[in-house]
Amino acid sequence: MSSNVSTSEAEYFHKQAVEQLAKLREIAAIEDAEAACKAAQTLHFHKCGKCGEDMKTQHYKGVEIERCTCGAVLLDPGELEQLAGMDESGFFAGLFGSNA
Repeated sequence: MSSNVSTSEAEYFHKQAVEQLAKLREIAAIEDAEAACKAAQTLHFHKCGKCGEDMKTQHYKGVEIERCTCGAVLLDPGELEQLAGMDESGFFAGLFGSNA
């Protein structure tokens, strides 16, 4: 009978170890994904989506915009409305899928 108890105990502790290892692997995968996301953000921060060059921050009509030497412009949320005025027609809301 003691060998049955030892076997079931060993199975129990083995199962616990496997579950803990799975949890640790899951945590490591999440941390790796977060690190990859941060690295991608650092790599692409203020880069032009058109040519890949660094974008320069400029003030235009009281709004900070990012502009590239190739002519591309990056606007943060709400900046288009600040520059163009509120959209009474709903064109921008339909274009960008927002309810602004």
